Amino acid sequence: MNKKYRKAIIAGNWKMNMTASAVRPFIDELRAAMPKLKTCDAAICAPFPLIPALGKALRDFSRVAVGAQDVCEFPSGAHTGEVSCDMLTDLGVKYVIVGHSERREYQHEDDFKVNAKLRAAIAAGMTGIVCVGESLEQRNRGLTLEHIDYQVSSAVYGLTEEQARRCVVAYEPLWAIGTGVVATAEQAQEVCAEIRAVLKRRLGARTARAMSILYGGSMNAKNAAELLAMPDIDGGLIGGASLKPADFAAIIAATAQE
Repeated sequence: MNKKYRKAIIAGNWKMNMTASAVRPFIDELRAAMPKLKTCDAAICAPFPLIPALGKALRDFSRVAVGAQDVCEFPSGAHTGEVSCDMLTDLGVKYVIVGHSERREYQHEDDFKVNAKLRAAIAAGMTGIVCVGESLEQRNRGLTLEHIDYQVSSAVYGLTEEQARRCVVAYEPLWAIGTGVVATAEQAQEVCAEIRAVLKRRLGARTARAMSILYGGSMNAKNAAELLAMPDIDGGLIGGASLKPADFAAIIAATAQE
């Protein structure tokens, strides 16, 4: 499928790392390392307390957008410890991750909650990065594609074609997150092609063609170009490498080599 119909996206996920005082030095170093040509949209998804500092540091550096790592599906009310869409958009957040495997596992978020969060984020004008992926046991049992089909179908349920175009799908095989193990480019492409096939069935060919799909399992400066060369991999959701300005910039630069 022709990539000219969609944009490359490189989104960093800092997870529970960094401090507010470290944000400005990081951004200054990233700015110096960034490639001169803009070949993709870039974002950094930071922990909630760091978002104001990140927004301030990026105020005069429009090449990188502010992102969040989660959001509450409810607009307001008695939800202690939660953060609403309005709170995020008021801070200038453009991207938000929903359904990350760590939240699915440790906070027991199911597909219904992930769908509700995605719909809320899109309605608020943010781009939702919805994560899907299989465990090592599911892969070993040959259940990868069936599991992915269900997760993607559940995530986009109820979205109109217009709303879906504000949705990015990130494939993150659980067995390759933070482990240093990476799916081969062929393995990643197989699943990302299946994701696009599900989107086509659910939302139509034109919408599926326009939606970006990211790979999110230990993409780094060394393997980014090979993964990004695959026809259905449009970018990356970057974990550990996003904490190193030079590595993050190198991954962004790799989008020019597709």
